[in-house]
Amino acid sequence: MQKSRRSIPKVFLTSLFAFALLIPVAYAQSASTAKTGDWGIVIQKKDISSTAKFYPYTVNDKPMEVFAVKASDGTIRTALNTCQVCYSSGRGYYKQQGNVLVCQNCGNRFSVDQIELIKGGCNPVPILGKDKADLGDSIGISRAYLTSMAPYFARWKK
Repeated sequence: MQKSRRSIPKVFLTSLFAFALLIPVAYAQSASTAKTGDWGIVIQKKDISSTAKFYPYTVNDKPMEVFAVKASDGTIRTALNTCQVCYSSGRGYYKQQGNVLVCQNCGNRFSVDQIELIKGGCNPVPILGKDKADLGDSIGISRAYLTSMAPYFARWKK
């Protein structure tokens, strides 16, 4: 009986040691997956300023566009370049004038600082955390998300 008591700690320690070795491997695999995800668009953070930068994307031969801009608090905000209300007009896209984005269909003015914070109504369709990933020096926007949002651009006439 005494022999079995001594073997339990050895088994436990061996298992604990093996588990400890696997943690960095699992972490490296998940970090690698995030870095090499199925990104439709990858935006380099160093390229983003208070002037919106537009990124084209195509789904089934239909053009669409995403933009990224740095808000006054220093955060990078991302959105589809289409209006949640005016998209079906084909002219529901935005152009920047100073610190605001202007809908080319209805003229609604939308502050850069409001992007991603206000949803619904006449404003850019926000790209929120679950549909994009911080990749360190860049931001990845998933191909699946972009494909799912293609109907917003069905009549787009930019």
